[in-house]
Amino acid sequence: MKIKILQLLEGAKRAEGLVVIIDVFRAFTVACHVIENGAKKIITVKDVETAFRLKDENPGYILIGERNESIVPGFDFGNHPSRISDVDFTGKTVVLTTSAGTRGIVYAAKNTDEIITGSFINAGSIVRYIRERGPDVVSLVCMGYSATCQVEEDTFCAEYIKNALENRDSDFERMVEIIKATSGRRFFDPATMEHSPPEDFYLCMQLNVFDFVLKVRRDEKNLLALFRENV
Repeated sequence: MKIKILQLLEGAKRAEGLVVIIDVFRAFTVACHVIENGAKKIITVKDVETAFRLKDENPGYILIGERNESIVPGFDFGNHPSRISDVDFTGKTVVLTTSAGTRGIVYAAKNTDEIITGSFINAGSIVRYIRERGPDVVSLVCMGYSATCQVEEDTFCAEYIKNALENRDSDFERMVEIIKATSGRRFFDPATMEHSPPEDFYLCMQLNVFDFVLKVRRDEKNLLALFRENV
């Protein structure tokens, strides 16, 4: 098994084999909570306009997303795990658009047929899923901040998954310390905590909470959507 760690949108475009699109802060931590709380599926779109169009056509859809870390005006929820972790989404269809993670899915889907999401909160399930599938190539794509700047949390998540697949240990506690001092600093800065509350940081830094992966499939309307697959 060849394991590649790629970065940002260019990495998503070059991804091959079994692709893991990683967005720890916060898209795919949020997505795991939404699915765990009963959502039927999460439609992933790259732009706000598509999300609003889907809502107009399907008034029952729930809109979640952000631009520049702030909730999109008119959306139901922002990209905050701390603000949706206790929300009941049973039977709902959610539309998710973010600055990095969902865009990575859209770009990767042009070139590959098998995509799952990546975050620490279900990293163990991701490793089990990849082992069960046994692909020749795995592409771990770190989407970074707004898909333009590499960040520690996504790269460390990729390294954690790669190490586990290669039967090597990772010092997760040390990873968390480094993330908190670097890309995670904004969660503890009073100037930015309105959009980046500390609770989000701690939820995103939980390891192996959920026993499923989120797999990208085309739904009945040919839209890219995340579905739960237990592992």
